[in-house]
Amino acid sequence: MLLLYDVARPIYRIVRIHGTLLGMLKEQETNKRATITSQNMNALEAVGCGDLELLRRNAERALAELPSQIIELGHVFHAAGFELALVGGPVRDAFLAVTPHDFDLTTNARPDDTERLLGIWGDKTWDVGKAFGTIGARKGDLQVEVTTYRTEAYNPNSRKPQVEYGDTLQGDLTRRDFTVNACAITLPNLELVDPHGGLQDLADAILRTPVTATQSFDDDPLRIMRAARFSAQLGIDVSADVMKAMEQQAPRLEIVSAERIRTEFERLLTSPKPRRSLELMVHTTVADIVLPELSNLQDLKDEHNRHKDVYEHTLTVLEHAIALETGPDGPVPAPSFILRFAAIMHDVGKPATRRFEPDGTVTFHHHEIVGAKMTRKRMAALRFDKATTKAVVELVRLHQRFHGYGEQQWTDSAVRRYVTDAGPYLEYLHRLTRADCTTRNKRKSAYLQAAYDDLENRIHELQKQEELDAVRPDLDGGEIMRLLDLKPGPQVGKAYKYLLELRMERGPLGKEEAEHELLKWWETQ
Repeated sequence: MLLLYDVARPIYRIVRIHGTLLGMLKEQETNKRATITSQNMNALEAVGCGDLELLRRNAERALAELPSQIIELGHVFHAAGFELALVGGPVRDAFLAVTPHDFDLTTNARPDDTERLLGIWGDKTWDVGKAFGTIGARKGDLQVEVTTYRTEAYNPNSRKPQVEYGDTLQGDLTRRDFTVNACAITLPNLELVDPHGGLQDLADAILRTPVTATQSFDDDPLRIMRAARFSAQLGIDVSADVMKAMEQQAPRLEIVSAERIRTEFERLLTSPKPRRSLELMVHTTVADIVLPELSNLQDLKDEHNRHKDVYEHTLTVLEHAIALETGPDGPVPAPSFILRFAAIMHDVGKPATRRFEPDGTVTFHHHEIVGAKMTRKRMAALRFDKATTKAVVELVRLHQRFHGYGEQQWTDSAVRRYVTDAGPYLEYLHRLTRADCTTRNKRKSAYLQAAYDDLENRIHELQKQEELDAVRPDLDGGEIMRLLDLKPGPQVGKAYKYLLELRMERGPLGKEEAEHELLKWWETQ
């Protein structure tokens, strides 16, 4: 049975569901049935279903797969006179038929008691953040984190909360970000505690806060980004109160560290429906703080007048790019932050490069170069690592390279250079270029896709002939130094670059011809 706290009436009422969870937990030791089958609704489909009974059945199946060690840990705390509950995202996901794999637990035990009890239960314990009341532990392959009930107080000008321990589970849940995350399952008896109606909000697909949204976001402005992220992750609408507070409190994101904002943005963009979150960020002016380059694309007409503005075109390119991601064994496994962010940033250089020509046309010459510089600057501001930054910047810089391929025949040399310039990002560039074709003219769309098919086929043929993805000069550095009687230095690099250019222009030469050409070139130096 699940015990559901009824917000309208301050009592616990028993909600009968099929079978008992404790019975099913015992049964799972001998019968490992899958809890999520083809008959189950997809997690996103369960959101907004309006059917509380369906969500409870989902939880029954998901919680039946809880590791027995979790129930055992509940007994350890209960025997010592303390409460223990599974809380937050794992509880929310259980009602969406997703078996919990991350175990965030909360207790009224203070950290020293928590550490002692985890030591009795597990193989190893460690300090995750004892000052914040969090202790980690492992038993076998199972890892958990247990945090003491908290009631946090925030300094309006500080990025960090002032942590105070609490005494009640309901008080701890009240400090959570959203009602759908403010639910708990007590252990070991598996009772649901839902003081703020989070389960109903999940059924109704609405995102609310346990306290007023203004207070919640004022306490922790990062929750503004989390609201946008959950909109995409769960396919859920924010309440009017939340939307208004997002707009009013957006400037407070300035006090949040770039690293925390980046992490939330990465989660947002790699969620199932990032477009709705980006639209929410732009509508509430959150993007003006986090990603102003996207907001600035509004009301900017492209050169073809294909869309309402470049902003709408960009969001369409994002959706196209997502559709072109591959499975886990493919070249661009979904979800790809690199591909998705490149799709968002590919045209951000257009506002700065827009020119009105005498004939009435609009041009954006070199917007890809300007956009690449803007992308690098934004990613530096958000503290992205060098490898991710380089990948996205290169895709933005190269996204126009295909332009004109269908209008003029590229030489093999041009195809080789396209591949070499793309380097390790070629498969990403293929998908970004295809996604950028958003014309509603079916004939033109078919023509562009056919042209890119032809380019990919030529690349494939050349790769088979020449192993193009590993293009090297016909002579290595050592051979160049021996032939020209050089010591290591810039002249060797210059000679190497010349041979690479020659290789790109003419294909494989063979050592004898490469030596001949290098000596001819050397005579002119």
